[in-house]
Amino acid sequence: MAAEDNSEGVDLAALERALRAEVDGEVRFDAGSRGAYATDGSNYRQVPLGVVVPRTVEAGAAAVAVCSRFAAPVLSRGGGTSLGGQCTNSAVVIDWTKYCNRLVSVDPDARTCVVEPGIVLDELNRQLAEHKVMFGPKPSTHTHCALGGMIGNNSCGASAQAYGKTVDNVRRLEVLTYEGTRFWAGPTSDEEYAEVVAAGGPRARLYQGLKDLAGRNLAEIRRGYPKVPRRVSGYNLDSLLPENGFDIAKALVGSEGTLVTVLHAELQLVEVPAAEALLVLGFDDIYQAADAVPDLLEHSHPAQLEAIDGRMAQLMREEHAYLDSLEQLPEGDSWLLLQFTGDTKEQADAQARELLRAIGRSEGDASVAFSDDPPREHEMLRAREAGLGVTARPPDGSETWEGWEDSAVAPEKLGAYLRDLERLFDHYGYQQASLYGHFGQGCVHTRIPFELREGHGIEAFRAFLHDAADLVSSYGGSLSGEHGDGQARGELLPLMFGRPLVDAMGEVKALFDPGNRMNPGKVVHPHRVDANLRLGANWRPEPHRDTHFAYPHDDGDFGQAVMRCVGIGNCRTHQGGVMCPSYRATLEEEHSTRGRSRLLFEMLGGHADSPVTDGWRSTEVRDALDLCLACKGCKSDCPVGVDMATYKAEFLAHHYQGRLRPAAHYSMGWLPLWAQLARVAPALANAALNAPGLSRLGKLLAGIDTRREAPVFAAETFQDGWRRSGGPQPDPHDPRTVVLWPDTFTNHFHPHIAQAAVKVLQDAGFQVAVPEGPVCCGLTWISTGQLATAERVLRRTTRALQPWLEAGTPIIALEPSCAAVFRTDAPDLLAGDQDIVRLAAQVRTFAEQLVNHAPEDWRPPQVGRAATVQTHCHQHADLGADPDRELMDRAGLDAEVLDEGCCGLAGNFGFEQGHYDLSRTIAEQGVLPAVRDTAPSAFVLADGFSCRTQIEQSDTGRQAVHLAEALAMALDGPAPADRPEKAVARPRSHPAAGRLLAAAAAGAAVGLAAAAALITHHRLRRTP
Repeated sequence: MAAEDNSEGVDLAALERALRAEVDGEVRFDAGSRGAYATDGSNYRQVPLGVVVPRTVEAGAAAVAVCSRFAAPVLSRGGGTSLGGQCTNSAVVIDWTKYCNRLVSVDPDARTCVVEPGIVLDELNRQLAEHKVMFGPKPSTHTHCALGGMIGNNSCGASAQAYGKTVDNVRRLEVLTYEGTRFWAGPTSDEEYAEVVAAGGPRARLYQGLKDLAGRNLAEIRRGYPKVPRRVSGYNLDSLLPENGFDIAKALVGSEGTLVTVLHAELQLVEVPAAEALLVLGFDDIYQAADAVPDLLEHSHPAQLEAIDGRMAQLMREEHAYLDSLEQLPEGDSWLLLQFTGDTKEQADAQARELLRAIGRSEGDASVAFSDDPPREHEMLRAREAGLGVTARPPDGSETWEGWEDSAVAPEKLGAYLRDLERLFDHYGYQQASLYGHFGQGCVHTRIPFELREGHGIEAFRAFLHDAADLVSSYGGSLSGEHGDGQARGELLPLMFGRPLVDAMGEVKALFDPGNRMNPGKVVHPHRVDANLRLGANWRPEPHRDTHFAYPHDDGDFGQAVMRCVGIGNCRTHQGGVMCPSYRATLEEEHSTRGRSRLLFEMLGGHADSPVTDGWRSTEVRDALDLCLACKGCKSDCPVGVDMATYKAEFLAHHYQGRLRPAAHYSMGWLPLWAQLARVAPALANAALNAPGLSRLGKLLAGIDTRREAPVFAAETFQDGWRRSGGPQPDPHDPRTVVLWPDTFTNHFHPHIAQAAVKVLQDAGFQVAVPEGPVCCGLTWISTGQLATAERVLRRTTRALQPWLEAGTPIIALEPSCAAVFRTDAPDLLAGDQDIVRLAAQVRTFAEQLVNHAPEDWRPPQVGRAATVQTHCHQHADLGADPDRELMDRAGLDAEVLDEGCCGLAGNFGFEQGHYDLSRTIAEQGVLPAVRDTAPSAFVLADGFSCRTQIEQSDTGRQAVHLAEALAMALDGPAPADRPEKAVARPRSHPAAGRLLAAAAAGAAVGLAAAAALITHHRLRRTP
């Protein structure tokens, strides 16, 4: 039976009014929200009717009741990472993750807990850690998948080798049917069954119907369910068998929201392993690795048995991703990773060594790697977890897609199945598909280069899926070993189970959801596997090649760049890395990298039903991008390299073309100009910026939050001081010569940092040159999307640097964001400009110069202190911090490099009106608490001006210093032990001067600003 569109005929206006009136939550029927939730991690796309974000579980239940009254379809959604299309539908989407994410209770003795559906797995296990227990199943999306979604999909992960699937770890569920029946379900004894039936009502009808169905299909259920460890496809009718306790909770696990809404779950927990050991075995190819699995399982009981093939390793090398993980692997072209656990380190180690003896290998073999060091183990396992992201967008420009990415067979049949699957790939011309996965349970992951944009390719996609389903069924396997059915495999279930069992599943659907309103079109009565495709033969996007950036890794196509996002959802993590600070603060899908990518995809205009209709002028996209900090964390942390900072700059350039911009674009975006103006009279500028009343008015007019303190201009810029010192410029061709880049922030606000850098560079034997005129990297214009101006600024800068560019002189950037512009943004913005190419190649960070290019006999000054280090986001994304770590180590700095995410200021972002609260929330999620915890005798190091400003303008009581300052202080001798950063001379505003000059500043500021704007506008227009 084909699925129908059950959203037709719903009175959306009345439904929205009722939801707003009756549900304690955020009700959104706007185009932006609908666009952000239109797809999940799959090949499919369906625009929702609206989105409800309930503040409580009771509010979520109320939302279902309202939808039921209006006969509106409902889709419960967790992390939205489903690969089968389970989390996209023309329905009212209920997103549980923002508010309904509590650990309700925990019983450490019984090893159970009760949770709400929106709690993220890693967050749950963090809260359980004090009790030394955890939830066992751990998908690769553990940092952001929600328990409700895990229950809906019957998720597994690598640890299922030891702990089983989600279904094996669920004790009871509190569920709600579409028609309003609410109850706790679990294993049902004969006595409890009799009580339920005797009570009568809808629950009795459900129990009786399930008991009758199981009885009529007893033999078929026992015979028809594959006897493999990883059978996730279909409803769990086998849980209704008498020998399995007539367990209705387990029968509902994996039903993907098509039967009930899960309100609470009681989970079975396991002990956190006391010790772990990892054994990695190399093989000539993935087939030999698969052949070895049965023998390994015969001689051992690993907690994990994972596989990586040579194709994945090749992609990691080509993408320069997870190279540290690859370095840990032994010789071979494919690998099996076996993790053992024990009560002691010796116990875990012994299991690994016993297995080696049993299979005739030893630790000394080149094809063997052994570790009982947890950080090293996690580094190696990261390579396996990286699979989906690494294989999604190969560097050759091809695209791979899910669709057959988690089939499963019995482990003893795995080698033969893989060889037949490879032959099927060859038959369809699908080359270069990586094969990896949970080989200890026979589960195979792969992404295939389907052609999903034109008719013949889609026909081949459909035909392949049917042939692949026949193949895995012939091996007694399962269509899905981990990710469920959704739309991707629902149509194929009869090939695996046979028609009688699929009809029985349809009866279960009719019992719980007779109107087919619960996530319709998934699992049973499914849409065709080639319907509702995210792309598809009818997809006709508008061309977006007339762009400022070149997008060299996406064939010069903005649309291709946007489609990098495949919905993995790593941008929804809560800790570690940089991506995505605005999501971490808001928990809003629209403010995740993925949500913004989805809206940009809708903006491309490829589908007639797209809710985003205004292209570059879209207010929905603008609003979603407004809270993007342009931190670039996604560029490095996103497995497929989504670069939202660049997409935002591109969008803003087109969105405001020929139109008035927000005031902050002129005040903050043109900061280098205003800084040059303030150079004439810095005291006057500081007075105007800090005078009571005048300062507040000026900030309001400039679009700057009045709670922000204006940075204080130095009494003398670094360039002016350098010129006044009268030193000759060194020869550009002298190999000892370096150019110190006078970025706006260092030059005008913190010239002492440049002075410190000069001192250290000269101590290392370098001769320092400094450009004489005003120069700029264009960062502030880029971040505000004023890209045409940024291009002119960059061309003017390369002309000023001409002698050094031609001589190949190193250019040392002290501000990480400026170095990142030169390395990455400028070459993409001015593609083909050879001076820009030279500039990108010659720019080095302070640490890169000293670590990699200082004379061999030079030793850094010994600081001999501890330091808390905040790495600038752009350095994290574009530059890397290894040289900084090396330099700090050589200088005797005991550095704790924070992994706490963005500081929250992010250039102009934290200064703009409407961003202050979010900026501070982000900072308080990690960076500021870490700074407060830093010992008084330790440095707080932050090379980024934004990071230093956020720290100093918060109640930390600390000043952050640049690494150059710390080294320069060590050259001068030890700093005071109690507060080393106080040894640094910083510019300060003078209240007395402010009072005396305020009146003069009021008039002068307006006149000077206008004059500067006219002068600079004229100069920039003349720049070719």
